[in-house]
Amino acid sequence: MVTTDYINWKSKTAIFLTSQTLSLFGSSIVGFAIIWHIALETSSGSIMTIAILCTFLPQIFISLFAGVWADRYSRKMLIMLSDSFIALSTLVLAVVYAMGMKSLWLIFLISIIRSIGSGIQMPAVGAILPQIVPSDKLMKVNGIHSTISSVMMLASPAVGGAILGLWGFSAALFFDVSTAAIAVAIMSFLRIAAYPSSDVHEEASTMSDLKKGLTYSKNHKLVRNLLVFYSIFFFFVTPAAFLTPVLVTRSFGAEVWKLTANEMVWSAGSILGGLVITVWSGFKNKIHTMAISCLAFGITFVLLGLAGDFTVYLVIMFASGIFLPFFSTAETVLIQENVAPDMLGRVFSLVQIIISVTMPLGMLVFGPAADRMKIEYLLIASGIVLAMLGLYIFTNKKITDLDSGSV
Repeated sequence: MVTTDYINWKSKTAIFLTSQTLSLFGSSIVGFAIIWHIALETSSGSIMTIAILCTFLPQIFISLFAGVWADRYSRKMLIMLSDSFIALSTLVLAVVYAMGMKSLWLIFLISIIRSIGSGIQMPAVGAILPQIVPSDKLMKVNGIHSTISSVMMLASPAVGGAILGLWGFSAALFFDVSTAAIAVAIMSFLRIAAYPSSDVHEEASTMSDLKKGLTYSKNHKLVRNLLVFYSIFFFFVTPAAFLTPVLVTRSFGAEVWKLTANEMVWSAGSILGGLVITVWSGFKNKIHTMAISCLAFGITFVLLGLAGDFTVYLVIMFASGIFLPFFSTAETVLIQENVAPDMLGRVFSLVQIIISVTMPLGMLVFGPAADRMKIEYLLIASGIVLAMLGLYIFTNKKITDLDSGSV
C-alpha cells in the first residue's frame, strides 16, 4: 500500500530535481558561452586562464563559510537566494552587453559573482536531499540526479552553441536568467521542515561553527579517509579531465568534430551509467562501489593512452564515462548516510574545496609535463596509480567497514 508520506517525498523530490535541472542547464549554457566568447574574441590563453581562475577560486574561499550556512540556515532559502543572486548578476551583464558596452573585465567580475553564488549553493544542494528523501531511496534519487546532470552536460554545449550562433552572447545570458527565474519559482513550492534543528544555537559565531566542522571532519574516520582519498584521486584524474582535448588534436587531428565527439561520448557514457546506478543502486557498501569505479577509471585511462585509433579511443572514452555516476552517486550517499545532519553542509563544502584545490594543483604538474612528453604517457601513468588505489581500497577491510550504511 502506498502511503501519503511516500507520495509526499516523491513529489518533493520531483520539485527539487526539476528546479535544479533548470538551474544547471542555464548555468552550463552560460559557462560554455563565456568560454567560447572569450576564445572567439581574444584567442588568448592568458585571458582564458584569468576567466577560469575567476570561475573557480572564489568558490574555494566561500565554500568554507557556505557549509556553515547550510548547517545553520534554511537550505531551501540558500538555494533560492544563491540562484537569484547569480541570475541578477547575469542579467546585469546581459543588459550591458545588449547595450553595446562590451568589456572583458565585466565578464571577469560577473564570473567571480557567479562563482560565489555557486559556492554557496552547492553545499546546500548536497545537504538538502536527506531532509526530503528516505534513507533507503537516497542511492536511487542521487542516481537520477546524476543522470539528469549528465543529460544537461550533453545538451548544453549544443544548445549554447546554437543560441550563441543565432542570437549572440547576450541571448545566452538572458536564457540563463530565464531558467534561473523559473527554477526559483518551482523551488518556492517545496515544503520542507524547518532547519536547522533546535540544538543549533544562533548565537554561535560563523568561525566557531567552521572550526567545529573542521574538527568533526578531522575526528570522523570516514570523512578523514574520504578527504585523503579525494586528494589523491582528483590529482591523478587531472590529465584525463583537462588534457584529452589536447591529446585529440595532437594524435588524431584538430578537427572541431573530433573535439566535440570527445566531450559528447563521455557525457553519453555518463548518462548510461546514471541509468544503471539508478536501477541497480550499486553495491550495498558504497566504498566498494567507489573503489571499483576508481579501478575502472584507472584501466580505461591506461587504455586511452594505448589507443592508436580514434574510433577505439571514443569507445574507451564512452566506457570510462559510465563509471562517473557510479562514483559520484556512491560518494554523495556515503556522506549523506554517515555524517550527522547538522554537519552535512560543512562536510560537503570541504569535499568541494578539496576538488577545487587538487585539480588546479594537478594541472600545475601535468600541464607543463604535457609540453615535454606525450599526453598518452601521462594517462597511462595516472591510470596505473588510480587502478592501484582502487584495488587497495576495495581490499582494505578497515576502510570498507567505515560505511555504516552497509551494515
